[in-house]
Amino acid sequence: MPLHPEANIVGPTPQPRGGPAPPKPRGSTDEHLNVYDDARTYYTAEERHRNNRAGPRTRTYSQNSLLRQMERMVLHEPYRRGSHDETTLPHNRRFLIQVEPTLQSLLMQEDPDGNMQITIEDNGPKVLTLRTAASNGHNRFDIRGTYMLSNLLQELSLAKEYGRKQIILDEARLNENPVNRLSRMIRDHFWEGLTRRIDASSIEVAARDPKDWTDDPRPRIYVPRGAPEQYEYYKKLAEERPEIRLDVQLLPEKITPELVRDMNAKPGLLAVDMEEVTDPKTGKKTLRGRPFVVPGGRFNELYGWDSYMESLGLLVHDKVDLAKSMVLNFCFCIKHYGKILNATRSYYLCRSQPPFLTDMALRVYDKIKHEPGAVDFLRTAILAAIKEYHSVWVAEPRLDPVTGLSRYRPEGLGVPPETERGHFVHILEPYVKKHGVTFDQFVEAYNHGRIKEPELDEYFMHDRAVRESGHDTTYRFEGVCANLATIDLNSLLFKYETDIARTIRNVFGDKLEIPAEYCIGNMTPGQIETSAIWDRRAKRRKLAIDKYLWNEAEGMYFDYDTVKREQCTYESATTFWALWAGVSSPKQAAAMVTKALPRFEAFGGLLSGTKESRGEVGLERPNRQWDYPYGWAPQQMLAWTGLYRYSFTDEAERLAYKWLFMITKAFVDFNGVVVEKYDVTRPIDPHRVDAEYGNQGLDFKGVAKEGFGWVNASYIYGLQIVNAHMRRALGTLTPYETFVKAVEENKAKALAELV
Repeated sequence: MPLHPEANIVGPTPQPRGGPAPPKPRGSTDEHLNVYDDARTYYTAEERHRNNRAGPRTRTYSQNSLLRQMERMVLHEPYRRGSHDETTLPHNRRFLIQVEPTLQSLLMQEDPDGNMQITIEDNGPKVLTLRTAASNGHNRFDIRGTYMLSNLLQELSLAKEYGRKQIILDEARLNENPVNRLSRMIRDHFWEGLTRRIDASSIEVAARDPKDWTDDPRPRIYVPRGAPEQYEYYKKLAEERPEIRLDVQLLPEKITPELVRDMNAKPGLLAVDMEEVTDPKTGKKTLRGRPFVVPGGRFNELYGWDSYMESLGLLVHDKVDLAKSMVLNFCFCIKHYGKILNATRSYYLCRSQPPFLTDMALRVYDKIKHEPGAVDFLRTAILAAIKEYHSVWVAEPRLDPVTGLSRYRPEGLGVPPETERGHFVHILEPYVKKHGVTFDQFVEAYNHGRIKEPELDEYFMHDRAVRESGHDTTYRFEGVCANLATIDLNSLLFKYETDIARTIRNVFGDKLEIPAEYCIGNMTPGQIETSAIWDRRAKRRKLAIDKYLWNEAEGMYFDYDTVKREQCTYESATTFWALWAGVSSPKQAAAMVTKALPRFEAFGGLLSGTKESRGEVGLERPNRQWDYPYGWAPQQMLAWTGLYRYSFTDEAERLAYKWLFMITKAFVDFNGVVVEKYDVTRPIDPHRVDAEYGNQGLDFKGVAKEGFGWVNASYIYGLQIVNAHMRRALGTLTPYETFVKAVEENKAKALAELV
């Protein structure tokens, strides 16, 4: 029996079909140079940008400055008949470009709104003439269309960043297959742009919080009691570099809601794992932070379930060490903070996020299992998951003792501080008026218990639960989240139980010893865990899920209100998480595909929820970002994998194609944009999402550097789901309906030829 059955569904780390990068064009001038090298390699290779083949320059003109001088003098550029269109083959064509003048001309002509992006909405002529390198600048060629011009803008922006004044640019980088280009950008640029580590090399930037609401937002780091070596490291760093104003704080042994509330006046970064290394300059031992990937935009720290989704893309790109490092950072968090945190900031200390640690660790282990230390790595991760399972998910207040199911119900006091200042104004204003104080006075008094408002306590209990769920926010959870045994959370915990049972049985000989630091509750150091107890837990949870969450008539799972003792009616795409976790029977899976899937499928993939469940929206009832019409990467990825698990291959491929097509089309039409979420009902500009917090990933000039973590991953992971024909069709921006029609016509033609 394989350790990880899901490995045979999609494969924990499948290799990209067609290879990780497009092949080097035939007949390249520099055979050892790849046209599709990453920007650093491409723009720092001096030999690439020397025009050795063209011979001495005798009669060439600057592309911009000299032309403009001639125009002012009413002179005409010498023009050689028939030389406007370069006749060399497209895959060999290269351009001789003066970076800054060409960049300015491009923006002046093609970017009338001045946002440093060239999109289908810009009304420029959509053509720019460049001079060819083979002719030493004599011959010219027109670059046409939004896609090529926006790629030119991106390449010139990168060249400028690397200090180039003149470049020889391969045309293949401008008309590159968009699927290959986006995949390459994610592999070579986006992951690097999103990777952080916390140590002396980066603490000044990493500790800075875009969400810091205080009057003095200085870098601050909190270190747990169990990591004294880190405390000494950061204290020494603060003394050696007083200019960064680093505030180093040691956390007390016991973390309580009161402590977290009082820390909100001084919010800071939480320390994560470090490793001991030798400083190459001094030869002395020092500490170095383990790297991790952040979501992007204003989310600049280690997040819980984002990291799992990101790891799926990292493993496809063979960035195994980075994914492994993220698992070890999570183990550190469980060991010292008691849980995988919503994110590694002080105000998240009471709050977790959807748990994915076991699957994440097993996928990494599958890649490294033949390396020294792999079993120890997996042991650490499974022990951490067991501790988190007992201390967080099946303990009060999250466990509902009646059903045996779990809820998102974190502890906490007062108003969640990380939101925008006006986020809760409409909720708090009636209470402010009631007590006759200022807004700030009320918040301070309420947070510290001097003003008692049970209704507000209830409201913020649910609000914190929504944030722990990762689905902030949705009408599905409005005013009720902390009471719900959700299908998403209980599917994940079923996966924990089955993963732990299988790993103990198959890797540890059905005996896993629990060390003292991982003991919780009535566990004793040295006790032995076997697979049997975890198998029983999984069976009990499946029975409870079937009893309370499954709806036979609707053919899908619903959340269960543990207070009202009734099933909810909101239709959520998280119903498909049960397929991912393997909790569904084949009959239930078939019912979901037949009855539920059509309710959620839209132009660009899966909707988060149905329009009927969301209800009407307007000024008094604004849209929520986790409701219709929006789609999110994790919902897509888990659904694809789940459908594959139950052999619904066609459905998985179709949904993946729609999601990938939507992302690719927006990437082509809007200057390489990749954002946090999409309106999956919009064919033209699905990245235009202004609900609640807006859309992260839009704010870039010239060239996107990060994309957004889990969308990057969904793109790479989705390319492993679709077949080779689909991948080729994506590269030509073929809508799904057109693709299907062509496939059916080809089948009909083939059948006709057989007759």
